[in-house]
Amino acid sequence: MKILVIDGMGGGIGKSVIECLRQETEGHSILAIGTNAIATSTMLKAGAEVSATGENAIVYNCSRVDVIIGTIGIVLANSMLGEISPRIAEAVSGSEAIKILIPTSKCSTFIAGVKDQPTGQYIEEIPRILKKMEEN
Repeated sequence: MKILVIDGMGGGIGKSVIECLRQETEGHSILAIGTNAIATSTMLKAGAEVSATGENAIVYNCSRVDVIIGTIGIVLANSMLGEISPRIAEAVSGSEAIKILIPTSKCSTFIAGVKDQPTGQYIEEIPRILKKMEEN
């Protein structure tokens, strides 16, 4: 399974996602794409097999993966202090890949019905979601 992890700012959430995937799952190809070089570098150090940076890399790869993982901000134009361009949000939301979105209030968006829990707990759920997908 090809997994694309998208993150911006400092790449901390993407780093945690990749570390969790490396510990809890096997056989997945992980591509890390940051909206900036710092985020990309952080995710690459966490264990991504390949990485790239920038809007075009995200847009290009969204249609070439099975799963896209990131915060809810990756589908919201101009989120992450403007790092998520309308083109990125459109590519992610329009991709046929399964999207696993981590809720965060940092994007000024609240999702009704979502439990109020630390981001780390949402990240810990991702391997279980992937295993369930593989079973179906």
